[in-house]
Amino acid sequence: MQSIHTFLGQNTENILKDIETLVRLESPSKDAEAINKVQDALQAMLEPFGKAERIVHQLGDILHVQIQGNSSERVVLLGHADTVYPHGTWKNNWRLEGDRVYAPGGYDMKAGIVQAIWALKAVMNEGQRPNCTIDFLVTPDEEIASHAGRPHIERLATGAKAVLVLEPPHLNGDLKVARKGVGGYRVFIRGKAAHQGTEPENGRNAIVSTAHLIGEVIKLQNLEKGTTLGPNVIKGGSAMNVVCDEVYLEIDIRVWTEDEAARVDNAIRAITPLEGTTYEILDGLNRPAMEPSKGTFALLEKAQKIANALGFNPGAARVGGGSDGNFTAKLAPTIDGFGAFGANAHQKELEYIDIPSLAPRAALIAGMLLEV
Repeated sequence: MQSIHTFLGQNTENILKDIETLVRLESPSKDAEAINKVQDALQAMLEPFGKAERIVHQLGDILHVQIQGNSSERVVLLGHADTVYPHGTWKNNWRLEGDRVYAPGGYDMKAGIVQAIWALKAVMNEGQRPNCTIDFLVTPDEEIASHAGRPHIERLATGAKAVLVLEPPHLNGDLKVARKGVGGYRVFIRGKAAHQGTEPENGRNAIVSTAHLIGEVIKLQNLEKGTTLGPNVIKGGSAMNVVCDEVYLEIDIRVWTEDEAARVDNAIRAITPLEGTTYEILDGLNRPAMEPSKGTFALLEKAQKIANALGFNPGAARVGGGSDGNFTAKLAPTIDGFGAFGANAHQKELEYIDIPSLAPRAALIAGMLLEV
């Protein structure tokens, strides 16, 4: 591993150049043309390793490159090309300050994809091939629920020996073995309008019914189990002297287990509206909980052994946010957080990558490709 680490350390400047190439190709979710430019650049970087497959989608292409290993068993490297930043959000898309580079979408997660590409280069430089065949998949819409990417993620994860997600590690550098299931409910609460001064008794107040609904929803939280519900968006009413006849409500949901997701979902849909009002409840969990398996912890043990040889010691993190690893954990042993060390994901002008960590964390990926 030391020779791989040395090779990557000597190429840190080249790794940074490749990250800069992707970062300067701004790629906000839903901008298919912009996302496809990133996929074009990634395809050029990956084609030396295997034939690229481009799956066209209106949200942006899905890029899949299969790299032959020493066996037909498969390991999936999973990343996404979209970012949360609209075009022109940052004044300067590439800002070097000491050991940090500030760049939109660099930490989350273009640097992780580049690290994996350089991990492959390091393995090839040693005259070796990955132990398993690699399915390198980059999707276009992770930041907006992965409707385009999910079928392809699940297809490749099915039967895979492992899935390594190229998202950033936890803030202290730990790998992620569990993520909460994430989703949201859209609720339309409908009542009946009436004049508040002359005939309020003929109205049915949707705001009052919404307040009742929110109170019942909050009762479903279980903080000891990590189940949270956030009624965080609400719109309704037309005028102060009109009984409100319609409210729109959005409720965030986060759970550690599928059992909790089912409990909450059943209970929310069973809440009885106040007399004369109705609830239309749409959506729910859109990413299942990423629950660790025995295979996950066996994979973690290998990763920790490799990392220790490289001079760092990642632990096992459980985090509240979701990723595409949420879709794969039931299908194959999955570990998230193999991407770049840094901080401040989704924070304008503050998201950064730690430059000295690029080589050792890319070497960790290379080690996993050789060991798994």
